[in-house]
Amino acid sequence: MKPFSDPDAVARYADNTARLVPGLRDLQRMAGLLLAERCGDGARVLVIGAGGGLELRCFAEMQPDWSFDGVDPSAEMLKVAAATLGDFGGRVRLHEGYTEDAPEGPFDGAASLLTFHFIAREDRARTLAEIHRRLKPGAPFVVAHHSFPQGEADKALWLSRYAAFAVASGVPASHAGKAGEAIGERLPILSPEEEEATLAAAGFVDVQLFYAAFSFRGWVARKAG
Repeated sequence: MKPFSDPDAVARYADNTARLVPGLRDLQRMAGLLLAERCGDGARVLVIGAGGGLELRCFAEMQPDWSFDGVDPSAEMLKVAAATLGDFGGRVRLHEGYTEDAPEGPFDGAASLLTFHFIAREDRARTLAEIHRRLKPGAPFVVAHHSFPQGEADKALWLSRYAAFAVASGVPASHAGKAGEAIGERLPILSPEEEEATLAAAGFVDVQLFYAAFSFRGWVARKAG
């Protein structure tokens, strides 16, 4: 069973994510600020991997006149997003599917937090291209997920640090260790250099690192124009 179709995993998503991602709330807030550098009043923003609704709610709280389209392949996670948004839901349209199922836009900005490490290497370029073509010229794109050096020793080190943070956040050591092992074995992680090259190949410019927290990295870039 996929983790985001497992009702128990879905129910625990918000709490678990905060324990595993250093500075999660600050990451969301930074993403909102980076979008606001180029998105003006009344902006329309696309959020890929919007299930859970945590970043959507954060952005909506920060920008009371923006509207959002959130896309996620998990119907169960979109239900959580709708509940998380509460009264903010009137400015958000939720869509079940993948990036290619998103509205055409054009959007004033886009974000994808904690999603791309689930996307297979061979699908990364297509996914980024689908986001890129839905953006207005000059529009920002903010992305953050697992990314660390891919040499065997480096992988072991960064995943051990990921597990150590989880334990320090209250996750049982046995669970944290297994989670780190699963990430290393199952997720298609790219090195930071590969991530930046992939963004550039999709047509994004001014690719800049803004977040680095143990095994996680985040970048802001923009569509040329």
